[in-house]
This record gives sequence, structure tokens and C-alpha cells, in this order.
Amino acid sequence: MRSLKSGALRLALVATLIPAGALTPPQGGDLIRSDQWHLPFLRIPEAHLISQGAGIVVAVPDTGVDPHPDLRDNLLRGTDVISGGSGDGRQDRDSHGTSMAGLIAAHGRTNNQGALGIAPKAKILPIFDTPPGGNGAPDALAISIEFAIARGANVISISAVAGASVRLQQALRAAHDANIVVVAAAGNWPPDTGVGFPATEEGVIAVGGVDRSGQHAAVSVTGPEVDVVAPAVDIYSTSYGGKYSKGTGTSSATAIVAGAAALIRSKYPYLPAQEVAHRLTATAIDKGPPGRDDEYGYGVIDLVAALTADVPPLGFESVSAPADAGPTAPADARPGGGDGAQVRGLVTLAVIAAVAIGWALVARRRRRSDDPPPRISR
Repeated sequence: MRSLKSGALRLALVATLIPAGALTPPQGGDLIRSDQWHLPFLRIPEAHLISQGAGIVVAVPDTGVDPHPDLRDNLLRGTDVISGGSGDGRQDRDSHGTSMAGLIAAHGRTNNQGALGIAPKAKILPIFDTPPGGNGAPDALAISIEFAIARGANVISISAVAGASVRLQQALRAAHDANIVVVAAAGNWPPDTGVGFPATEEGVIAVGGVDRSGQHAAVSVTGPEVDVVAPAVDIYSTSYGGKYSKGTGTSSATAIVAGAAALIRSKYPYLPAQEVAHRLTATAIDKGPPGRDDEYGYGVIDLVAALTADVPPLGFESVSAPADAGPTAPADARPGGGDGAQVRGLVTLAVIAAVAIGWALVARRRRRSDDPPPRISR
């Protein structure tokens, strides 16, 4: 039996969010949008013509989420699982949680001002489980996941690495069983030397990072568990007190991928969680050596392709809509149109149910001889 480490949970963001000026006053909102280089890099304007995440709830277990003017319309009442918060998760004295929430679902302000998230019509379920400084506990994260399940979250974004307690492992399995997409940070070098837990858990989407040029970010750890990568360097987002932040690390990349999952779940509500993950990996832009590799996983996420491509279901690449589906079933999935993919989503569900495909198809089985040691530094 592998040993279980129950060491502290550590946020996966490099450097302090603001040494000399990464926090910007509210009046700087007109400048933030142009600083969010990851938006054009990921073709967000084009993706938002297809989906903006409406109807999706993304749980953010973190340092809490401050009701920033660019975000508060999408902020639900959450909870505190440790003492010292406001009771509903809507307070942040660290900035990390508000930054992650903004990357996922900031709606910005009029005239293209303020921060914009990947899924600006999704809702954020804030959960305060990590005190300022980033030293949380695995069981607090487990309680957060249990709360997210109970509240009907569609996606859980975990921008942290932690030791693997029994309760945390059970909570992750429960999230899988509840058809929730779970996204987690691979970790940052240093102090991480390999992909950390819970990103190593089977069925969790492990996220690494790239820089402005689309190349492997030096801060992002590598390993066979990395599934996809996203922008992770100089990422601007919201912060507490109506301010803004700039951060580098796989935390940011994870929040971006969680936003991408929200777009897909909104566009294709009938797709199971494992098919959402498959759509992200199958449409990713290959980098490095051909095929999957330890730096980029399956590649850089491609939101437009993930929302429009004809992606056969896992294990049934030849499956398509039946020939006698009737005149309302389109012959193919066209960019910007969702009917064909919706039909395939229903077919996917039927096929999976018929052959009793379980989580063995979600992702390759991750095996590790020992869990990473506890780390408490940020």
C-alpha cells in the first residue's frame, strides 16, 4: 500500500503577487484588459462567440474570493471550512483566491474595461480553505470538495498541491462519481520537482504552464501525469479591495483550464466529465516531440477547437450519430454550431451506458510509489 502524506496544502503560484506594483488601483481597470495577453493568445473573443459558460458553477477552494467589481455579479455565497473568514467564502486577505476566480469568471466592466475571465457567464462558488500565506491542510481541501459536490458544482478548480490524506482521496473519487470536472495544478519548480497531488490522482486534469511565446514555462514542473498546458507567466487578474494582480505559476494555468472546462460544459451539457477532459486533450495544440510528452502533456489548450471540433467519444472513435436519426440530425459539426455535437453527446451517453464504461476510460491510470512530501512554502 502506498503511504499517505497529510502535509500542508500549498498554493501553486510563484513569487508574491505584488512586490512593487502588481496590485493596481481600480482606476487602472482600463489598462488591465490589454495586459491580459492570455486572452488573444487563446482566441478568447472567438471562443466567446460560441460559449461564455452560462449555467455552469465552478467551485474555487482557496483563500476565499473578494467581491471585486469585475467579478461580484458572478460570485455565489460559498462557505468557510476553516476559521477566520466571513462565513460565506466571500472574503480574501491573501489575493490568490480572488485572482483564480477572476481568471475563471471575471465579467469585466463596460467599454472593455477591467479583467475578463475565460467563462464570464459562469458562477463562482467560493470556499475559504487556505489561510493567508498558503498553508492549508489536505482535509480542509477534502471538506471543500465535499461542499462543492453537495452544492452541485460542475467544475472544481484546485490551484494548489498537497499531501494525500485518505479523506482527500475519497473526496476526489466522490467528485468523479458525481460527474464533476476536477482540474489541478501540476506544481511549480522550485520547490516542486515533479507533478504534485491531487494532480496525480486518476481522473484529475493535471495542468502545466507555458510562457508568452507558447513555450514551456520554466516554473512549470514536468512529468508523465501532465495532461494539458495553458498560459502561466505574467497573468493579470483581479485581487482584493478592487485591485488587480499579476502572478506566475501553474495556479493561473489551472484556473484558465477550469474556465475552459466551464465553456465546454455550457456548450455541451450532456457530455460526461471524462468526455469534457477528453475534448480538451484531443483538441490541444501539440508541442514538443510529436504526441504526448512530459513538458506539454497533450499540448496547449485550444478553446475554439474544443468547442467546435468533431471529437469521437473515448474508446469509440468510429461512433457517430445513427444514419436514421432523422432530418434534424446534422451531417457534421460546424464551427459555431452545436447541434451535431449535442447529438453526439447523447450518443456518447448511450454508448457509455450500454457497455458500462467507468472511470477506467477517464485518463491513463496514474501510479506512483509514494506521495510527494508535504510542502508549506509558496
